[in-house]
Amino acid sequence: MQTKIKTDEVLEQHNELRTKCLVYTRVMGYHRPVESFNLGKKGEHKQRVHFRERAR
Repeated sequence: MQTKIKTDEVLEQHNELRTKCLVYTRVMGYHRPVESFNLGKKGEHKQRVHFRERAR
């Protein structure tokens, strides 16, 4: 829990520097911002499993 408190403190100190971040995802061959999805699609996006490809 200590880490969470420190994170909140840092966010409060630098709140004026924060900006909105748009997240894009690839849907049907093109990229779309997630914020334009309907509720069902946003739910599907949250359930996706992310993976990292290992370097050869």
